[in-house]
Amino acid sequence: MEDPDFWNDADNAAKIVQESKALKDTIETYENLVSKRQDILESIELYEMENDASELETLEEEFKEFEDAFNTLKTGTLLSGEYDSENAILTLHAGAGGTESCDWASMLCRMYQRWGEKHGFGVEMLDFLDGDEAGFKSVTLEFKGQNAYGYLKSENGVHRLVRISPFNAAGKRQTSFVSCEVMPDIEKDLEVEVKDDDIKIDTYRSSGAGGQHINKTSSAIRITHFPSGIVVTCQNERSQLQNKNKAMQMLKAKLYLLKEEEERKKASGIKGEEKDIAWGSQIRSYVLQPYTMVKDTRTGKEVTNASGVLDGDLDPFIEAYLAWLAAN
Repeated sequence: MEDPDFWNDADNAAKIVQESKALKDTIETYENLVSKRQDILESIELYEMENDASELETLEEEFKEFEDAFNTLKTGTLLSGEYDSENAILTLHAGAGGTESCDWASMLCRMYQRWGEKHGFGVEMLDFLDGDEAGFKSVTLEFKGQNAYGYLKSENGVHRLVRISPFNAAGKRQTSFVSCEVMPDIEKDLEVEVKDDDIKIDTYRSSGAGGQHINKTSSAIRITHFPSGIVVTCQNERSQLQNKNKAMQMLKAKLYLLKEEEERKKASGIKGEEKDIAWGSQIRSYVLQPYTMVKDTRTGKEVTNASGVLDGDLDPFIEAYLAWLAAN
């Protein structure tokens, strides 16, 4: 029998509203595509009858808009994972390269923030650690919205940048690395046991600017889980208790996913592959010198407009990854 308290829980009610809106939006998008397709077919017939060259450019623009909307809808059908519909937590860690990699981490942070804003996701910075001279040593972002994790799981891995260094007076070409970790923000109470003896909880002053509590109280939280080596941090909430609860939620989600992955590998006889944060393990390369190109090493997808990608135009890579994942 269904639990009557389910409908009285504010989080559950919000989840239902969110899912209902997502379904409504999908139906409306489909209906708009059907109508747009008919309009384009009629425009093609009219163009063929009148052979008016001035109408061709407008027709091409309409078709491009239709194609983009269709590809977006098609990509949504590939989101069938258990946690694909959840919010996402994305963490960047600067790798080998010092200041260069910290600056690269800040560039990627901006790229993901722009992508999230363009797609209507709520984007919030949960935690960050400034680099010594520039950028971030690490930064954690939360993306709130339907299917955030389903889309962003394509970004999990090491990202490589090749460019002329702005921090090198000799103007030499520099290679930098940043690791990206993406996990679903699983809000339900996971059945994961975390023993008090297995964790260490540290408090520290929030490092950001602004807000009445910032740099006044040690409200930021860092939790270290000794058996797994997992470290989670949170500093954006208004109180130490809220930061602790959020960090513990993140830890449980990571442990839950880690256990699932270990069981999957054990069942299929797959040996875990150790990957370095830097050399030779990148999933995507961003080349700004001597030419411009962004290439995903998993799918082979290439885009020459590197500045557009760094400005948040990630959809071609996300779509290619989801299609590749479905085929493998």
